[in-house]
Amino acid sequence: MTTEIIATDAGDARVTWHPARRPRLVLAVSHGAGGGIEARDLRALAAVLPAHGVSVALVEQPWRVAGKKVAPAPKTLDTGWRGLWPALAAHGPPVIAGGRSAGARVACRTAVELGAHAVLALSFPLHPPGRPERSRAAELLGAGVPTLVVQGADDPFGRPGEFPAGDFELVEVAYADHGLAVPRRAPLGQDEAVALVTDAVVRWTASLG
Repeated sequence: MTTEIIATDAGDARVTWHPARRPRLVLAVSHGAGGGIEARDLRALAAVLPAHGVSVALVEQPWRVAGKKVAPAPKTLDTGWRGLWPALAAHGPPVIAGGRSAGARVACRTAVELGAHAVLALSFPLHPPGRPERSRAAELLGAGVPTLVVQGADDPFGRPGEFPAGDFELVEVAYADHGLAVPRRAPLGQDEAVALVTDAVVRWTASLG
């Protein structure tokens, strides 16, 4: 594991690398607006994917590196992501743009422009809680590359059944919320829920070549 600081027009970003021995792909994945790279799904992907030939770059957006508690506007998030992309692509293998929540939106919005090989959208925030009329489906549908959405069944930002038909694959994590946490009383344990996420991503990345 190595860490590097990358200067962008939105400030310094930090990338923590979990390299595969013989990488065929890179998954660059960023956090959401309410947390960092310590999220359970991001940690799990970093632990599992390198054994399957996928290097994982956990990306901390500039606002997080600067110690701010509130994420900036989407335009600024996109600026930070664009600024660090050349460093991600410089490693050689095709790069999958990924993110959870707000990070997933960034990945979708910039995928074609940056030449992303695919998009991984973890807990895509389809709409604000209780506001389904404020849909962000256009961002997801406009990703323009192979896309996998991993969504909790009880995510208030968009349950799987609320997603429109489109050219993307959706994997549902039963009982899980926006953080992909499951209730203690659920028949599915937390470790099992996380395994559903990693198994789905391993299978999907294998299909990408």
